[in-house]
Amino acid sequence: MDVFFLLIGAAMVLAMHAGFAFLEAGTVRRKNQVNALSKILCDLGVSTIAYFAVGYSVAYGVSFFASAEALTGAVEGAGFGAQGVDLVRFFFLLMFAAAIPAIISGGIAERARFVPQLIATAVLVGLVYPFFEGIVWGGSFGLQDLLKEAFGAPFHDFAGSVVVHGVGGWLALGAVVLLGVRRDRYAAGGQLIAIPPSNIPYLALGSWILCVGWFGFNVMSSQSVATASGLVALNSVMAMAGGLLVATVVGRNDPGFTHNGALAGLVAVCAGSDVMHPLGALVTGGAAGALFIWGFNKCQRTWKIDDVLGVWPLHGLCGILGGVLAGVFGQTALGGLGGVSLAAQVIGSAAGLVYAGVMGFAVYGVLKATIGIRLSPEDEFRGADIAIHKVPAYPEEELIH
Repeated sequence: MDVFFLLIGAAMVLAMHAGFAFLEAGTVRRKNQVNALSKILCDLGVSTIAYFAVGYSVAYGVSFFASAEALTGAVEGAGFGAQGVDLVRFFFLLMFAAAIPAIISGGIAERARFVPQLIATAVLVGLVYPFFEGIVWGGSFGLQDLLKEAFGAPFHDFAGSVVVHGVGGWLALGAVVLLGVRRDRYAAGGQLIAIPPSNIPYLALGSWILCVGWFGFNVMSSQSVATASGLVALNSVMAMAGGLLVATVVGRNDPGFTHNGALAGLVAVCAGSDVMHPLGALVTGGAAGALFIWGFNKCQRTWKIDDVLGVWPLHGLCGILGGVLAGVFGQTALGGLGGVSLAAQVIGSAAGLVYAGVMGFAVYGVLKATIGIRLSPEDEFRGADIAIHKVPAYPEEELIH
């Protein structure tokens, strides 16, 4: 049952990568849609190899360089569970790891070079992400034990508000800043030039796929049938509702904000979805929806950070918010199940923020200084589809013209 349970969850999270792809394809201009779809798929392939060869071992100390008989649990004392349960657990956690470059992809869209991004993916999924994952979920270095001893509870991140989304969003910030703004994003005087989404139905489809897959992302994070909880499912849908409704109001019915607001709520509830009361999850989701719009507008209008899909506010800011609010609404005084410490949540969330923020600038800074990470002005003008993949998204239209 655990094998089947985790397999369904892994497949649902795998489907989320299609959501990332269509969300990006619907947001970027038509001349960059092929690149959006290809980049996320290739990132998934590189992530698989990097996490299999290095990353999973860094996080959990498990190597798959053993016989197939041992891997399936048929060899006593080899350390692998029966029927390959540990293999499907790897598949599930691999999909989490692969979300890191998928998150980053939306921020660097329309001007990032292809191969340097794949190199960054290998480093991030093979080394950078698993290091923090191992500390929080693998017990590395005993830091969780220290938090428990000091505050009565370790840092609690049930489904990755901080470990996955926060880390992914803050890694993306370094990439976005180092890449610089798109060539036609701001006028000479600094005024923002609007670039509308190319395909609202694609954007909406991406959001819907992500929302559906998220229930595998969250519920199956228990990693066993015996510990699965319907509370996680209810809290997830409540946070999603809170995020999309608040974003609709604050964003003045903008469909981009509505569909991303649902995702903001889901990002924020991941950490505490197993301990919050549903009303706490609703408030958490609503707060995330508002925070996303504030962060997105600040990036584009005030700070001149050209984060195309708003992945830093969506995943980075809302992920950290979710980590902290798990320590608030998880308390029994507010209807939660308890077993969480606000102090531990603040420390763990801040640690994820600082670690990912530094590593994002470090990894992309080295790549920028050595092989370069940005398309040439000519290729950026032509679009990544033609410049990199040699085919437009709508080739029949090119033939007509």
